[in-house]
Amino acid sequence: MHTPNEHESHDKPASMREGYEVTDVSVQGIMVFLTGLFISVGVFFVLCYGLGIVFNNILKKSDGPPNKWNASTAAPSGKLKHMESNPAEVQQHLQQLTQTFPTPRLQQDDGNQDVANLHAREDLLLDHYSWADDSHTKVRIPIDRAMALIAQRGLPVAEKPAQGQLMAGDSTPVVQAPLTNGFARTGFEQGKE
Repeated sequence: MHTPNEHESHDKPASMREGYEVTDVSVQGIMVFLTGLFISVGVFFVLCYGLGIVFNNILKKSDGPPNKWNASTAAPSGKLKHMESNPAEVQQHLQQLTQTFPTPRLQQDDGNQDVANLHAREDLLLDHYSWADDSHTKVRIPIDRAMALIAQRGLPVAEKPAQGQLMAGDSTPVVQAPLTNGFARTGFEQGKE
């Protein structure tokens, strides 16, 4: 059992007599550790660099040769050219790309112009007379005129079929038992067909 004042060292009596550790740190052990550390970092760097080259070659093969869509990224540039930021140049490049991009393209909406155009076309249909079909037999009238005609004439009323008329294959239903518990009787139970 060790006491708290007792120190572990190679030369305990000399350390106790002097009041401090008299043996030095092993320089050989430190050098072995640092050498191993630098070798492992170097091996790791070489391994990562080699994997990067392999993956880049695989990506180049799968992407194919440069074409007009990726030529700007494939073209070699000056030193740190890709780090520069010029918003006007970026916008001009983007505009050139969108002009040469094949259809169908995304909408370039500068507000709500598409919605305004849609409402303008709808207003033309709602506010003017036009033909509703190609054979020129039906006319589309303005909505204000249609509302005035409905207010003047009223809506057409659907006629009820005669009580005695049944469809082909139909028969008058016969109620054998009450359809409800008596609280809310059906039309058949009340005798009103």
